[in-house]
Amino acid sequence: MPQLAQPPAAIPAPSPVVNPDATLAGKPGDTTDVDALVLTARPTLTIAGQTTWDKGLNTLAEAFEKLRGEAGKLGLQVAGRPLTHFIETDDIGFRYEAMLPVDRAPGAMAPADVRAGSTPQGNALRFTHKAPYDDIDTTYENITAYLDAKGLTVRDQFVEEYVSDPRKGDDPNFEINIYVQPR
Repeated sequence: MPQLAQPPAAIPAPSPVVNPDATLAGKPGDTTDVDALVLTARPTLTIAGQTTWDKGLNTLAEAFEKLRGEAGKLGLQVAGRPLTHFIETDDIGFRYEAMLPVDRAPGAMAPADVRAGSTPQGNALRFTHKAPYDDIDTTYENITAYLDAKGLTVRDQFVEEYVSDPRKGDDPNFEINIYVQPR
């Protein structure tokens, strides 16, 4: 009796490509234009905190480093640029959620100050800042002027996505995407 050939071994599906440099918008921003887009929620590791404006970028850079370390301990891959969700601001400082996109929701969590979260989702406008971080007030003034000129009302929460390394805020080409979401 002839032997039947064995079926070929199943080829495992390729793992999705994880890009640690991916942005929420998926394409580079333009400092002279505003992008209207729809954001899709992605899983994150998140740390909430509060800091002063003069220590802000350093505090956030430390939070992102901690999140990267926790992602490694949990076997997660970084799947995008770090983000800051500004919860509340005043003249002295701000409350924030530092977020690091990861390839999947974590199964177990530790330490207590790190939690699972997700990036913003829904309609958004993206503004791009490309100058030293100390000059970001000018970009926010331009955002406010744009929103006023268009008669747009947005949620009172902004998200900064650090295309450039947040530890290099004095770089003249320091790049940040700023997302605002209409109400």
